[in-house]
Amino acid sequence: MSTQHDTTIVIPCYNEEKGISINEYSIFLENNPEASICFVNDGSTDNTLEVLNVLKAKHPTQIQVLSLEKNSGKAEAVRAGINYCNQISKHQYIGYLDADLATTLEEFIELRNHLKGEIIFSFGSRIRKIGSTIERENSRFLIGRVVATFISNILDIKVYDTQCGSKLFTREISEQLFQKEFISKWLFDVEIFYRMIHLYGREKAIEKMKEIPLRLWVEKGDSKVKFTYGFKLWFDLFKISREYKKIAKNTYNTNLL
Repeated sequence: MSTQHDTTIVIPCYNEEKGISINEYSIFLENNPEASICFVNDGSTDNTLEVLNVLKAKHPTQIQVLSLEKNSGKAEAVRAGINYCNQISKHQYIGYLDADLATTLEEFIELRNHLKGEIIFSFGSRIRKIGSTIERENSRFLIGRVVATFISNILDIKVYDTQCGSKLFTREISEQLFQKEFISKWLFDVEIFYRMIHLYGREKAIEKMKEIPLRLWVEKGDSKVKFTYGFKLWFDLFKISREYKKIAKNTYNTNLL
């Protein structure tokens, strides 16, 4: 059955039984009837699915629940949710947000205000500045800055925060960016930028993206990413960079024929 909302928010969930704030989601949906939420249960082993179904019962026209049998990782959960919603809904905008609501739903929905003119992809950024509240452990902040700077140099794009889990797209570009599986389960955000560059070229891609400093971002609970992934992260970055360089080279060679 087709539903029609202006903006769809995909939220991947893995063992979020105790972390899902039914009250926050309910208040947001009541105040934003043009918005819908698709929760993707990523093979949770706790009672996450039951909690999501309770929430859906309260807002049957604004909530979808997609349940994956096996845990596939954030990348595939988000991709599955976006592709599913693009099939059943007629929204203009679709994006994804972390279930812990470190970025509030209210601030996330404001990203659509920037999707106009040439801009087809807007994303939140955890920039510590006067007038904003960015609460994050200093150790994670410092590690995050090292990784983000490294990624920015690889992409050759001045992006401050590629990894913030708050991104919104026009429907049309989302259909292209999330068509194929991602190389990395957790660094898929980096691949999104690579895919934009592949589709439009570096300069044109920059003109179509906009980074929005968040006013409020509060770290909640423990990260689902294991500490040991810190070592694998660099290998994943290498694989992603190598793969998209190969794609760019093949495209260049094809254009010469």
